[in-house]
Amino acid sequence: MADEQLDYKRLIEAALFMSPNAMSASDLSGITGIKSIGHIEQMLNELKEEYSGRETALEILEIDKKYMFALREPYASRVSVLASGPDITRGSLKVLAYVSQNNNALQSYLVKVFGTSTYDHIKELLEHGFIERKKQGRSWRISTTNKFKEYFNAPASS
Repeated sequence: MADEQLDYKRLIEAALFMSPNAMSASDLSGITGIKSIGHIEQMLNELKEEYSGRETALEILEIDKKYMFALREPYASRVSVLASGPDITRGSLKVLAYVSQNNNALQSYLVKVFGTSTYDHIKELLEHGFIERKKQGRSWRISTTNKFKEYFNAPASS
């Protein structure tokens, strides 16, 4: 298919479908060759509206100016067992769940709550890119990352 016949909105749709990560308008600009970020964002908004108007299990989410496909409820929870997840230990998932509800938790407090194995869990979560930490005094502030929000389809937290 020649470029002049290419439906760029469908190309953006295909890119969002194939990408394992959320994509920015700039990412999509590189794929489509369209230099105008405003035009890319306009097509993204049109796609979002199309999907919100359809009776489909899919929707296009925007998280921190990045876009991705997601499943709507109740479909997401019914088929989530089919998704292959990261190899994260049960203890690390518990720590991650706590951090996701209490962003900017102190590592020293997490150790008091979950025990000394918390250090290993934090190391594992850092390696997966689901959390970040910033030094605060003699401890660290732990918070979730954009990768966490994208992967777990979590709402953005502040």
